[in-house]
Amino acid sequence: MVCSPNALRSSRPYTTRKEHATNAAAPRTDRVYHGWHIAWVMALSAGFSIGMAQYAFGVFAEPLETEFGWTRAQLNGGLSISFVSGLLAPFLGRLIDRTGTRPILVASLLLVAAGFLVRPLMSQLWHWYLFNALVFTGYPGTTLLAQGKLVSLWFPKTTGRMMGLVTSGNNFGGLTMTYLAVFLVAAGGWRWAFVGFGLLVAALAVAAAFLVRDSAADVARAMARAGRPPAAEATARVARAGLTVHRALRSPAFYLITLGLAAASFTYSAVLTQLILHLRAEGFAENTAGYALMLVAAMGIGSKIAFGRLSETITARYALVISLALQAGGLGLMVAGGGAPVQWAGVFVFGLGFGGLGALIVLVVSEAFGLRAFGAIMGLVSLAMIVPQVAGPLLAGALYDSTRSYRLVFTVVLGIFGFGALCMLAARPPAPPQQAESGSGD
Repeated sequence: MVCSPNALRSSRPYTTRKEHATNAAAPRTDRVYHGWHIAWVMALSAGFSIGMAQYAFGVFAEPLETEFGWTRAQLNGGLSISFVSGLLAPFLGRLIDRTGTRPILVASLLLVAAGFLVRPLMSQLWHWYLFNALVFTGYPGTTLLAQGKLVSLWFPKTTGRMMGLVTSGNNFGGLTMTYLAVFLVAAGGWRWAFVGFGLLVAALAVAAAFLVRDSAADVARAMARAGRPPAAEATARVARAGLTVHRALRSPAFYLITLGLAAASFTYSAVLTQLILHLRAEGFAENTAGYALMLVAAMGIGSKIAFGRLSETITARYALVISLALQAGGLGLMVAGGGAPVQWAGVFVFGLGFGGLGALIVLVVSEAFGLRAFGAIMGLVSLAMIVPQVAGPLLAGALYDSTRSYRLVFTVVLGIFGFGALCMLAARPPAPPQQAESGSGD
């Protein structure tokens, strides 16, 4: 495939330039662009999934320990079941590339809903693991795979900032679902809280079935109806641009980026799910610890938009290095102790960097390899994230059970973030498509 150099950023091979002159001359109408409907669905899809399964985890930990006598390590084992997401991601990514995003997104949302709706039936530890497996089976299709494909197609000229806006739904979900979990558990117990979660996700699956479209023709028609500038060529170009899976696997950048993103993902499995519990261990009251997590979630809304915009200026790869540095600094403060003021400072600094990560993971991959085989490549990258998904919760639970503190856990994660930042700095971007595709075919 040959792409016009004028249509591509020199520093970002697979991102189209903005065409200010065309935008200025374009007629406008009062019709709302359908891409915004897509954006809302994707923001809520990931926000519900991540907010319910990860942010709100700490709310359910103590009620489940009290009722069933499970240890913290056993409960965290349910989070480690998230490795099924990594195993399924390459398969689902190829399906999205071939069949479209909508059927995978709807089916994934229904699996997440089922995983919550059946939790009131739990009586054995293996039930907890099985029902977590249902939720995490739906994870790839409700988060990174669908977001990366749909946002890039519907917003080809502002992908970075729109990815930041859409993935800020992750933090909105964390903010609202944590509060909702606290309210529902207090009002009706943990069983009714899980039922409420399941019903919300099921309702979103119905909305996605009606609203989501992902063909270049659908995008072009929607742009025309909304009075946007004719962008069929730009949309089609973005959809076709990029490396094949074979060429991506031959690039050293693929392996360095994969290592860097896997290292960054320890923040979800070994920090985010344990943050409330860490603050409780440091002397915070339950409500105060919950407010700290809500602060991280609230900060992430603006942080994702800011990092998304920053990625359009300095590339997503360098923006991710800044994100990891801020998260490491926040963990360093929390590990240092020093009482509530230092802990709050650590939460704040960590939140500044953590907020942008959800947007940057997808942007780093789409920026480096394009959309031509985005689903399959993102799936392979997600496969490597099995390591943090499995090791993170088990490490956190085991070290807490032995030390009754999360300081050692956060120290280890801090070092992992440093390794990830070095990998991202060393990842030389692959050749632009006009160069990469000029060689032998695949």
